[in-house]
Amino acid sequence: MADITRRFGWRHLRSAPTAHIRHHKRGRLAHDGAGLSFWYRSLSAALSEVPVNDRELAMAFHARTADFQDVTVQATVTYRISDPAEAAARLDFSVDPDTGAWRGAPLEQIATLLTETAQQHTLDVLARTPLAAALVDGVASVRERVAAGLADEPRLPATGIEVVAVRVVAIRPEAEVERALRTPAREQIQQEADRATYERRAVAVERERTIAENELASQIELARREEQLVEQRGTNTRREAEEHAAADGVRAEAEAARTVRLARAEAEAAREVGAARAESQAAWLRVHAEVAPATLHALAATRLAENLPRIDSLTLSPDVLTGLLTKLGRTTPETRA
Repeated sequence: MADITRRFGWRHLRSAPTAHIRHHKRGRLAHDGAGLSFWYRSLSAALSEVPVNDRELAMAFHARTADFQDVTVQATVTYRISDPAEAAARLDFSVDPDTGAWRGAPLEQIATLLTETAQQHTLDVLARTPLAAALVDGVASVRERVAAGLADEPRLPATGIEVVAVRVVAIRPEAEVERALRTPAREQIQQEADRATYERRAVAVERERTIAENELASQIELARREEQLVEQRGTNTRREAEEHAAADGVRAEAEAARTVRLARAEAEAAREVGAARAESQAAWLRVHAEVAPATLHALAATRLAENLPRIDSLTLSPDVLTGLLTKLGRTTPETRA
């Protein structure tokens, strides 16, 4: 919108570089161009402001495919007014000389023209296309058809409108149909996920089996080595027992031989001692056989006295003394005889 300033009954208009201004004064064109700035009187001026910049028009409309499925088409058309004079002559771009606001809605008219034209060509394409093909290749075909249709539309050049670009953002079916179409893909994805899960589980089970086999093999090897160790220990114990037995046998034989030698020596000594004692006893007996009885009695008394216990005191009663003297008296005559 142009910037209008009031000064003493005059109006000053200042437009942007993207706005084409047409100023008619008393039916004649006084100013014509973009980015103008001039003074005018509101009572005698007729102003038109035509935007010449590129403008984006977003549109969304419904269509039906060949298999009678409703879809929503989202598209964007970029356009600009290439001939402001034609546009101002065909559409109402006039502005209020006091406020600078448009008196009509020219851009809405252009939007309606472009939307209906694009919708017409879109419906024509989708009406002969099944839903599956429309969802796969419909964006490109609709874009090409709409661009060609807008380029061939005679009203646009006559109105001074140039289409710069056409973009089809999306073609989407109804929510229920979209969910139904997604179901096979989701099922396939789920099947792939399940298959991956099963494969992962199978790999895990195989790894666990391998680990279990390795552990079992380790246990078997450990048991085998323990068996070898037990056998080796038994062999060592048996060998040690045999060596101890052999050593004990040698020791016993040596001890027996020593004992035999000692016994023989003791027997020989005892035999010699016995012989010596016998000879001594025989000599003793021969000596005593040659001695007188009185001497033998004296020797016996002496030997008896040697073997008697020690007597500190001796008490003789008259009876004992009398009997002893009687015996001595009897012995003395016999001895004398």
